Amino acid sequence: MLKVAMLSKWHVHAGGYANFVKNCGKCEIVAVWDDDTARGEAWAKELGCEFVPCLDTLLAREDVEAVVCDAPTTEHKDILVKAAKAGKHIFTEKALCPTVEECLEVKKAVEEAGVTFVISYPQRGRPCVQFAKKMIAEGAFGNITLVRTRDAHSGVSGDWLPEYWFDKSKAAGGAMMDLGCHPMYLLAYFLGKPKRVTGMFTAPYGKPVDENAVAIAEFEGGALGVAETGFVSHNSPQTIEIYGTKGSMIAHGEDVQFSSQAIGSVVGGFIKPDLPRGKKSPLEQFVDAVIAGTGSPEGLGIDDAIALTELLENSYKGDENNAIVEIK
Repeated sequence: MLKVAMLSKWHVHAGGYANFVKNCGKCEIVAVWDDDTARGEAWAKELGCEFVPCLDTLLAREDVEAVVCDAPTTEHKDILVKAAKAGKHIFTEKALCPTVEECLEVKKAVEEAGVTFVISYPQRGRPCVQFAKKMIAEGAFGNITLVRTRDAHSGVSGDWLPEYWFDKSKAAGGAMMDLGCHPMYLLAYFLGKPKRVTGMFTAPYGKPVDENAVAIAEFEGGALGVAETGFVSHNSPQTIEIYGTKGSMIAHGEDVQFSSQAIGSVVGGFIKPDLPRGKKSPLEQFVDAVIAGTGSPEGLGIDDAIALTELLENSYKGDENNAIVEIK
């Protein structure tokens, strides 16, 4: 049984991750750490394990092999560098860090320690995403000209997100730094390295962080990527659109329409393609990888984590400075 420590219950996904670890039959939660003592003690009691108020003490324990980090985004760097240097395998909520500079410190610690690192990018494992990735590799879209990704909900307009979610000193941003991670990491997955990035963010309900956000990036080869997100949209489907010189794909959830001149069986109009099976959740892939000693799974490693932050950091710079940010 893999022995796991839960690091903070700050993030809204922490409870779900703990439930998986506790019930998957492959792991045991041996300890909880949280900088909020009351919250940590209550969670440890709920999970039936020990609460350790000192992070250094927890990381020094030999019975902790891996950690699941759900601490505030702005605290990730310090926590994860310590975890890596202590030789603990790392699963972390996204985004890795608010800046690329901080991410690189985590990368250095992870690589020097030789630990397995996985970031939570669940949408990369979706059937429609795996289908799109395969079609890109096979040239079914020709030269890709534009990818549009969207993920939005009514967390602010529907008044159901917790108020602490809008504390920039902890969350590092608003809608784009949270929900916007999904469309952003999909852009990086499909299009690779960005050349220029900008963003336009608004807060129509007056929160101190962005509530409605769009980022635009130019990628190598001239393809444009558009990532849309927000906390102010009712019933907005997860959307992926890919357009190229020889093919197109439009997906609302897993409802996919696909057309390609490059594939003989798809000569005109749109079809509903057979989709591959989705991948296991990033957390399950992490557990399996640590147990098997196979390293970070495809699409979920430290460089994937840095690629997301590169887009996020520069989109915020673009919005704040009313500018297009060139990436070297």
